[in-house]
Amino acid sequence: MVDEIKTSYRACHLCEAICGLEIKTQGEQVISIKGDKNDPLSHGHICAKAAALQDLHFDPDRLKFPVKRVDDNWVQISWEEAFETVAQNLAKAQDTHGQNAVALYAGNPNVHNYGSMTHGGILRRVLKTKSNFSATSLDQLPHHLVSYAMYGHQSMLPIPDIDHTQYMLIIGANPLASNGSIMTVPDVTKRLKAIQKRGGRFIVIDPRKSETANIADEHHFIKPGSDAFMLMAMIHTLFAESLVDTGHLEERLEGIDDVCRTVEPFTPELAESQTGISADTIRQMARDMAQIEGAVCYGRMGVSTQVFGTLCQWAIQVINILTHSLDVRGGAIVSSPAFGYVKPGDSGAGHFARWHSRVSGQPEFNGEFPSPVLAEEILTPGEGQIRALITMAGNPVLSAPNGREMDRALSDLDFMVSIDLYINETTQHANIILPPTGALEHDHYDLAFHRLAVHNTTRYNEPLFEPEPGTLHDWQILNGLGQKLAEIKGVDFKPSPAPDKLIDMGIQHGVYGESSGHDLALSLDKIKQHPHGLDLGPLQPGLAERLCTKSGQIHMNIDFILEDADRLQQSAQPQGTQELLLIGRRHVRSNNSWMHNYKRLIKGKPRWQLLMHPEDLAAHQLEDNSQVRIQSRVGEVVTTVQASEEVMPGVVSLPHGWGHKRKGVKMTIAAEQEGVSCNDLTDEKLIDAVSGNAAFNGVPVKVSAVA
Repeated sequence: MVDEIKTSYRACHLCEAICGLEIKTQGEQVISIKGDKNDPLSHGHICAKAAALQDLHFDPDRLKFPVKRVDDNWVQISWEEAFETVAQNLAKAQDTHGQNAVALYAGNPNVHNYGSMTHGGILRRVLKTKSNFSATSLDQLPHHLVSYAMYGHQSMLPIPDIDHTQYMLIIGANPLASNGSIMTVPDVTKRLKAIQKRGGRFIVIDPRKSETANIADEHHFIKPGSDAFMLMAMIHTLFAESLVDTGHLEERLEGIDDVCRTVEPFTPELAESQTGISADTIRQMARDMAQIEGAVCYGRMGVSTQVFGTLCQWAIQVINILTHSLDVRGGAIVSSPAFGYVKPGDSGAGHFARWHSRVSGQPEFNGEFPSPVLAEEILTPGEGQIRALITMAGNPVLSAPNGREMDRALSDLDFMVSIDLYINETTQHANIILPPTGALEHDHYDLAFHRLAVHNTTRYNEPLFEPEPGTLHDWQILNGLGQKLAEIKGVDFKPSPAPDKLIDMGIQHGVYGESSGHDLALSLDKIKQHPHGLDLGPLQPGLAERLCTKSGQIHMNIDFILEDADRLQQSAQPQGTQELLLIGRRHVRSNNSWMHNYKRLIKGKPRWQLLMHPEDLAAHQLEDNSQVRIQSRVGEVVTTVQASEEVMPGVVSLPHGWGHKRKGVKMTIAAEQEGVSCNDLTDEKLIDAVSGNAAFNGVPVKVSAVA
């Protein structure tokens, strides 16, 4: 009997855009994957990644049952043996070396999987360790710290109202490759071109003429790591030219005079000398932000993962505030999701610098230390030294700075367990790997990305396939391991309900739920009745009533940020300083290091080469498409260089996530790919001094020919 063809609707989980999909299956086979034209957020758009969902699901390298490392081999074991072995070793590490001797590291894919989101804190609660790390501090930590400090909650992140904006200033972001990033925006190309069609403009500031810059009205090269000078000069201009208009938020602002005094030294002329962007251009961008109704300033990876990441993100918020571009149509607005609607009194607001890391004294944020200090916390002897590690869907060997040092640190551990689908550059060091089910085998609700979306929607995703007998979902693994740990440690433990039960409670008590009195009276059951998703309307102003600070004010004069302006001023370099600076880059097919084991994602022209401006090639006596050695303070790699006018002179660009040709990696297609890891060059000592976030952009390097 031939299985009938079944049509399912769900969101793609491979990036922040959460595009709606129409997937046709027949039995255990995928017949087609198309965009869901009835999805209220993506309207049928998908990118090349969506078709690769089937590659992930059917990948023969994907683990399904626990494995134990025996010498250089991996042996399948039972869940019972796995939980017992892991729990015994973690408890032993804490008994022998102290509570903080066990560390947890959570990678980026966790936020794309709601079981990890709802149950990820179980092991923290049972272990009670302060040694917690995540990919947050390799990415967007400055966003969260600034939102916590200014608005009172780490998740109160104003999102560009791109569907109504008339002027968008994009700094250090490439949404055509990222599909947004802290701005969930399917079909961003169409939405950006729509700005132009309605008579607006968008400007890109980037050391590389990126895919986004190619369709922008203007693109300006900027020296990597100097963005804070430009942003501070724009604020300076707003005050100097009496362009400040705080609109309806005027009575909610605290410390505006302190901001004015802080930016006084940062003239556009100083910014020109540091950034390479003319003083006239900087002044004009400030004027445009102030004079165009529906303007917004947006900055992402390039301004977060640098040595002034927190100062940059604060300055972006200040520019939006001072130009009446915050909490207005076309500006930056806090979203109103069905689950996770931020309002006063909510838990999870965050906290900062309550304790500091053992070796270099970096501050915690929301209970996590910055990931650049993980390796030193493992390798440095003394009380509190990390001796055991749990990783969850993370690959810090390729994603954290000084990856070779991280590699060495992981090999030094007494015990390591990974909750992961693959034996990759990081998990090869584990003693035991606990693989969860794949994305198409479990239900899903996008907890993080509805909060970051440019339009308010909600949708629930049913599983496509039944999981293989004997496999476990991630939340079941976390419950099971937590239970076993609690037994050994002699502490109480109550397993958490399934994720859909927790989400349903949150939705029913949310802004659209029954308890709110909203006409929709949403519950998860009601959302399930709409397989394409529900349109909850455009972004709506209302920040003043939702502020989570104790005073109910927006704090602009945050002491630890204003003080960092002195460091910025002292960092100014004489004009003509010659130094090659390394930046990263991403591609729409490979946002993350785990996306290179699928044929649909690695096909096409090679994209792992070093990009270098022709003038720099000539100055360093290098040939196009030749082998070059790149050296930084922490290491060196050898790769192919390509001449490219995409990058400005003085800048070289190496993409993130490559470098899979390593002993022990069991990812067949990835291991066949060329390319090196840019994080074998990035420096764990090069960080944002305020937050501890990694600085991946603006790394000093030398490039020379390979004999």
